[in-house]
Amino acid sequence: MPTWTLENADDVAAQNKYTFFKSPREAIALVRPGDIVKLIFVFESSDPEAPRAERMWVIVDRIDGDGRFFGRLDNQPRWIKDLKAGDDVAFDARHIINTRYDSEDNLVERYIKRCYVTQRVLRDGAKVGYLYREAPDRDDDSGWRFTAGDESDEYMDDADNAAYVSVGAVLSKDDSFIDLLDAPTGAAFERDRDTMAFMPVIDSRTGDDD
Repeated sequence: MPTWTLENADDVAAQNKYTFFKSPREAIALVRPGDIVKLIFVFESSDPEAPRAERMWVIVDRIDGDGRFFGRLDNQPRWIKDLKAGDDVAFDARHIINTRYDSEDNLVERYIKRCYVTQRVLRDGAKVGYLYREAPDRDDDSGWRFTAGDESDEYMDDADNAAYVSVGAVLSKDDSFIDLLDAPTGAAFERDRDTMAFMPVIDSRTGDDD
């Protein structure tokens, strides 16, 4: 028996739509023999340094009438010992994560820039209660800052209580504010605890006096 299996990327994408990109069905429908597609090979290893999976390209040789794909591995695995470049691989559309037909306009790319968020939201599962946008600190920074709104000053002063992650990672926890993310630098919003709606507020940290 092989030590590897193919990841059902449909399931992963459904559970992580803001942080895990998978080729949409319309892109996969364009794939023809000779194209290359990327799959995730999940494997078992006794090496504690090994990852849980390798992402590798496969050359498509044929597609049968049921939509099943047959191809050859186009990479040499680094960790998987019973698989090598040129080996036959059979797979379905649910396993494909990338094709040459993918659009760059997708949820993962749209929210890939980073932000600061407190662990009350990211780890404890609290809803975002306050968000504001300031001038970015670096090129990969969106400028957005997210808190639950109930953190104490002492909590906020502890750097371990904050994380620098993609905006998509925060949306995966709570996407109720997604319509606000096009707001410019200086914007700030607070959740009304009665209606749960977000209301614009003035925040001195953003440098906006409007």
